[in-house]
Amino acid sequence: MKAGKFILPIIILIGATLFFSIFIVKEVNQAIVLQFGDPKRIILKPGLNFKLPFIQNVVFLDKRVLNLDTPPEEVIASDQKRLIVDAFARFQIIDPLKFYISVGNERVARSRLATIINSRIRNVLGQQKLQTLLSEDRSKQMALIQQGVNNEAENFGIKIVDVRIKRADLPQANSDAIFRRMQTEREREAKEFRAKGAEMAVTITSTADKEVTVILADAQKKSEIMKGEGDGLKNKIFADAFGQDPEFFGFYRAMQAYQNALIGGETSMILSPDSEFFKFFGNKDK
Repeated sequence: MKAGKFILPIIILIGATLFFSIFIVKEVNQAIVLQFGDPKRIILKPGLNFKLPFIQNVVFLDKRVLNLDTPPEEVIASDQKRLIVDAFARFQIIDPLKFYISVGNERVARSRLATIINSRIRNVLGQQKLQTLLSEDRSKQMALIQQGVNNEAENFGIKIVDVRIKRADLPQANSDAIFRRMQTEREREAKEFRAKGAEMAVTITSTADKEVTVILADAQKKSEIMKGEGDGLKNKIFADAFGQDPEFFGFYRAMQAYQNALIGGETSMILSPDSEFFKFFGNKDK
């Protein structure tokens, strides 16, 4: 009975010892076995592993390629133009022991890398003109940045896989100034187009007025010619008629004179009854 009392605690102790002695390294991880903070073993392959319980502990590190977004950084190009650069990097822990000794954990490593990347971006891009940074030659500058960051990241047991610029924008003040300049340019072009349109309208109107004047003058000329020809033809007809019957022609001309002098007019005339003007008003037998 006394022996049974000790068996259960011993089994519990053995189970606890085994539980705290066994650990599993996953495929995406690598591990460092520490004994009182001092690294004892580096485990790179996945699987079941053992450690001394209560004395040793395990630190797991990611061995995948990790992403890092750096905060936007203002860069002054060699031509004194300002640019806001937003970059990102991809890195991998290749030396767990050096990584643990130099930075300790991933959070500190990200902070150190962000500082290094931004410093390298200012250093490399600050030697180039703004036009170069916005052209296809930017890839060459990114290669220089990646090389420089890699040289410093090796001290942390880190390899920089890639460094890229996500965005490269002008500062807000510069963007506003460019917008205002573009707006002014568009307004200037609009005024120029309006002035040219007004000039063309005046030219077209003047040409049309000139053509109208010429057309009216030609029409008036033709009208006068036709009127003259008509009057000439009329006089010829009258002359021919007068030659054939002078008495009828005299009567016709007298009727025209009566119409013009007596119908619809307000003029008073005092004439003698024996006047030649009234010769057709008398007795026809006379």
